[in-house]
Amino acid sequence: MAEGKGKRGAKAQETRRRIIEAAGALFVEQGYGATKLQEIADRAGVAVQTIYFVFRNKPTLLKELVDVAIAGDDDPVPTMDRPWFAEVTSAPTAGSALTALVSGTRGTLERVAAIAEMVSAAAATDPEIRGLWPDETDPRYEVLSTAARSLTGKPGAHPALPADEAADILYAVLSPELFLVLTRDRAWPPAKWQRWAHDTLRAQLLAPDGP
Repeated sequence: MAEGKGKRGAKAQETRRRIIEAAGALFVEQGYGATKLQEIADRAGVAVQTIYFVFRNKPTLLKELVDVAIAGDDDPVPTMDRPWFAEVTSAPTAGSALTALVSGTRGTLERVAAIAEMVSAAAATDPEIRGLWPDETDPRYEVLSTAARSLTGKPGAHPALPADEAADILYAVLSPELFLVLTRDRAWPPAKWQRWAHDTLRAQLLAPDGP
């Protein structure tokens, strides 16, 4: 009995994953408003009724897509409780914290940058989409502000840089918009973006090497 339930649970998770992947691809390709649930169902290889059963409606599917893209999986674990972010806060020096932060952020941006652009475009014309994220606090800034407070308190941080200014710098350099400009529009490989972001932030956030 338990084995049967386990197989059904795994099948349900696989169906959910296929729907989310299909939705993400189509929303980015065509735009949220232009994409029909039937198109998502066809690409995912499921009946459209299955999408309604699992997600209830299109906005809920979008929110689930964003949550999974940010996290990298469907486990209900916030970014600041993820292992990669723990490496940032537990790093012994500002330099090692910065390396962990840029590396972890690259992984997130590779999944979420294009989706964030699509959501922003959809929210500009659809109040229902804006209502999916009613909290006025920007979660990305909250994550980077926490990283900045941790980094600026470690050995090797720039001695004259306050945490709030460091957070603003991180927010700008590690933005999805700039990531897309360089990796999509200018065709930089993500590894090149990572090196550039790290070098740019090192010059701004870390103590000068020399007198």
